[in-house]
Amino acid sequence: MPTPSIDSRDVDSRAVEPGAGAGAAAGTSALSYEEARDELVRVVNELERGASTLEQSLALWERGEALAARCEEWLIGAKTRLDAARASASTKAE
Repeated sequence: MPTPSIDSRDVDSRAVEPGAGAGAAAGTSALSYEEARDELVRVVNELERGASTLEQSLALWERGEALAARCEEWLIGAKTRLDAARASASTKAE
C-alpha cells in the first residue's frame, strides 16, 4: 500500500523563524510509536521528492527530527521495560 504524501503547502512556514523549531515537536508527545514512525516515513518521502520550497523543507526536517526523537523515546522505554522484566524473571528463577 503506498504511503500518502504530505502536501508541503500545508507545512507552516513560520516553523523556520528563529526559535520556532520547538513548534515542530508540538503534538508528538501524544503519538504512539507506530503513528510517529508512519508520519516520519511520510516526511522523509516528501523531503526526498524535493518539490518543497526551502522554508517548507526546513519545517519538514524539523518535524522529522521531532518524530525521530519521539520514536527513540518509545524504543528506549520499551528496552527499559524488557530489561526490568528480564531482571524480574531472573530474580524469580533464583
